[in-house]
Amino acid sequence: MEKNDALQLVIVNELGLVPTHNGHENMQILIDRINVLLEHDFQKLVSILYRMDVSEPKLRAMLKENAGRNSATIIAELMIERQLQKIKSRQQFRQRDNDINESEKW
Repeated sequence: MEKNDALQLVIVNELGLVPTHNGHENMQILIDRINVLLEHDFQKLVSILYRMDVSEPKLRAMLKENAGRNSATIIAELMIERQLQKIKSRQQFRQRDNDINESEKW
């Protein structure tokens, strides 16, 4: 799965927004929504990040290291990165399950 697919999953599943067919536009949709949440509903953003299991220490470090960058962009990148990690993990477990002999499965 590529970055744009993960981006679309974040937009649809986590934010309930409608993605476009353009990766750049989707990223901007995500960044804009995060900016709105940062300004108007920070607790909801925290809840989304918690539900997605975005690493709080990593987020804090990234924000500190990139003080001049837009916080929403950094958060969006971490959300996508986490989504890609979850997808990869699921694929690995699915592959592992497929490698188990039928007689050994429950």
